[in-house]
Amino acid sequence: MNLPNYITLSRIAAIPVLLWVLRTHLLAGGDGRRELVAAAIFIAASATDGLDGWLARKRNQITPLGMLLDPLADKLWIAAAFISLVQFNPAMVPAWIAVLIIAREFLVSGLRSIAAQQGFTIEASDLGKFKMLVQIVTVVGALLDRRWFQWEFGPVIVPIHWIAKVTIWIMVVLSLWSAADYFYAFWSRISQSVEKRRRRRAFVLSRRRKTDDVAAT
Repeated sequence: MNLPNYITLSRIAAIPVLLWVLRTHLLAGGDGRRELVAAAIFIAASATDGLDGWLARKRNQITPLGMLLDPLADKLWIAAAFISLVQFNPAMVPAWIAVLIIAREFLVSGLRSIAAQQGFTIEASDLGKFKMLVQIVTVVGALLDRRWFQWEFGPVIVPIHWIAKVTIWIMVVLSLWSAADYFYAFWSRISQSVEKRRRRRAFVLSRRRKTDDVAAT
């Protein structure tokens, strides 16, 4: 165990805390304390997603355990957030959107698992990273939307409802797009791998035939 792994584990440990905050009546009320606390927890835990990987690379502490825990923590964290929102704010996050997001996460995990068995990796794309950022904004917006339609700071108005409404559809599009992007990258690598094996097999057969021909003469 090292520091990056502990940071990753803290993201997993934050899941029951988030669920408790969303379910407890201790923070319920008209002042929006529950929504603010839940949003703060989600932002803080989501920030560890990039921190653990950065520290692991900087300190040369990339381990098999960390490679297992990091994607697992990401999937559990996103799944827990969207499943909770289906109950906490169903008007903003209907069940089908949660199913779509979670299915996309499992699809990407499956592709990476098969790629690892084939001896190559599928790196996180910039599109996938941007999708993660949009997910954070969407979840925070959906949490706050349950209590506030908008925030007003003097002449500045933050339209929370519309931010959540717009970003959730952007997130749906990006999830489908990034899933297709990962699948294309996976299929391209698989095709290259198959082509290399075919050429290697053809080369071996060619050498064997030449050897047989020489032996025959």
